[in-house]
Amino acid sequence: MGTEDTRLVVVRGNSATGKSSVAAGLREKFGRNLAIVAQDNVRRIVLRERDRPGAVNIGLIDLTARYALDNGFHVVVEGILYADHYGAMLRDLVRAHHGITRCYYLHASFEETMRRHATKADAEYLAHVNEHHLRDWYREKDLLPDALETVIDAASSLDETVQQILSESGLDQVLPIDR
Repeated sequence: MGTEDTRLVVVRGNSATGKSSVAAGLREKFGRNLAIVAQDNVRRIVLRERDRPGAVNIGLIDLTARYALDNGFHVVVEGILYADHYGAMLRDLVRAHHGITRCYYLHASFEETMRRHATKADAEYLAHVNEHHLRDWYREKDLLPDALETVIDAASSLDETVQQILSESGLDQVLPIDR
């Protein structure tokens, strides 16, 4: 799936660790021809589905990433993507990709997660998602097996994280295609 020239980046972590911001930063720095396959968009917006083992969104995330890679897009898959729910799909995706693949886990303590959550601009989301939700969702270093991921801790700034991923994935050496 994909080609030797395509790049696949997986960005996982707990709520409020910066996954969506990192994906947006990668696209901003890279330009066109970078598809973002966001778990929240597929699961909550497209399907309006709860996050549970065997849910339909898991297959749709996989199909969307594969389709984009097969059509010459570089892909960022981002989300909480619990290892026990999404791990098998992510491992298969990584194994099947012909190009460079890099996986990252953004790690922050629960206290840092709470601090970051409080800075979100969406007042409706803040009113709906509280400390109880965040505690329920939080998993300490929910890493994929086989050391697939590089852990990036909360001390890394957004720009540093984006630059690290651009460099390690080789996206900083690839020209975007204006589609």
